[in-house]
Amino acid sequence: MVTAEQNRSWTQTGKGTRMGELLRRYWHPIAAVGELDEHPVKPVRLLGEDLVLYRGTDGGYGLLERHCPHRRADLSYGFVDDCGLRCSYHGWAFDAEGACTSAPFEDVTGNHRLRERVRQVAYPVQAMAGLLFAYLGPQPVPLLPNWELFGYEDGFCQIVIAPVACNWLQCAENDIDPVHFEWLHDNWSYVQVGRDDRAPRHLKIQIDEWEHGFAYRRIVEGSDENSPFWRQPRLHLMPNLFMPGGTHFEYRVPVDDEHTLSIVWSYEPVPADCRPFRQDDIPYWYAQLTDPATGRWITTHVINQDTVAWVGQGRISDRENEHLGRSDRGVVMFRRRLVEDMEKVARGEDPTGVVRDPERNRVVCWPDDRRGEVTKALPRDDWLARKARFGRIAGLRDPNDHFIFYAGQPEHVRKRYEAAMGL
Repeated sequence: MVTAEQNRSWTQTGKGTRMGELLRRYWHPIAAVGELDEHPVKPVRLLGEDLVLYRGTDGGYGLLERHCPHRRADLSYGFVDDCGLRCSYHGWAFDAEGACTSAPFEDVTGNHRLRERVRQVAYPVQAMAGLLFAYLGPQPVPLLPNWELFGYEDGFCQIVIAPVACNWLQCAENDIDPVHFEWLHDNWSYVQVGRDDRAPRHLKIQIDEWEHGFAYRRIVEGSDENSPFWRQPRLHLMPNLFMPGGTHFEYRVPVDDEHTLSIVWSYEPVPADCRPFRQDDIPYWYAQLTDPATGRWITTHVINQDTVAWVGQGRISDRENEHLGRSDRGVVMFRRRLVEDMEKVARGEDPTGVVRDPERNRVVCWPDDRRGEVTKALPRDDWLARKARFGRIAGLRDPNDHFIFYAGQPEHVRKRYEAAMGL
């Protein structure tokens, strides 16, 4: 039984809270690199903190507290010049370390000591694989994990972003819940298209622990331990990263106690006759979550369906009134690990999965050998058959919709995808 106090402890993200301090020990994606190509200044919110992200004239990135320390103006309406991010109100400027590099009237009148005393809260930012990651925790800063997937070649990559109005934990708990695939993604989809089919039932699930989190295996009717579902488990990387299969990541980024940023980083290998393939940049887009005609949630795509389950629990799930069963074994293990990691942080230790060894971080590999199968070059007919198989339920989505995870892929991204795949 979960108490109200336990639930608060698990879902609070602010500075000084137990979970907030744990979450601050990890890097979190906050934007796509391409977003700052269009405008170099962007307001962001992460772990309950209002911040402003910017790209400097030198191409580097900064992340500052959103309000100027002079008169608290909104720095997201500032502009970038050689001094850093400059406030539009009185021209005070700050570099990526938070130093005040210019206070024009104070400098003209010789009041340099004021500028030298002022420091703005600043956090490190790193770019990797088309994403910008931020770290809001204490020194020393851990390494940003270089996951194996980021290095796969001959594939089309894209980034999809979706703001979700609920706490991050109920989204992350979905990652360690095997049985929901049978019902949320298969049976419900059949119902939506008016078919009497039912998905194969789950017969066995197994949750394994590994150094970065958990891996779950499953056997459904008609399969055995030779099935990919068992041989290549789905991975939950602590605290909030999910890798189903091997071709994409799903980040559940804690914006604050009642909001989450869902970010998908997707890789899809191109057919053999389209290789070699090189991608100059990774496009990004924002998912469509609701139908503008009805205001109802879109339920045709995989993570759109997940979203219905997440937000349906309320802004913060009422865990005191849950009734967990055997299918929830992974959820229980995940919660216990979070408690253990909060206790580690309170003792001054690193929690699960924090990377500090540069040699190990050259490539952080999966606990099994799936790279060859994920990236292998398929002949055109085999590639088309695989694409149709992963499309799964005919009639649920437009056949020209190539992205099964989120609705709303814009035409310019679709065209780039089709060109890459030779469609």
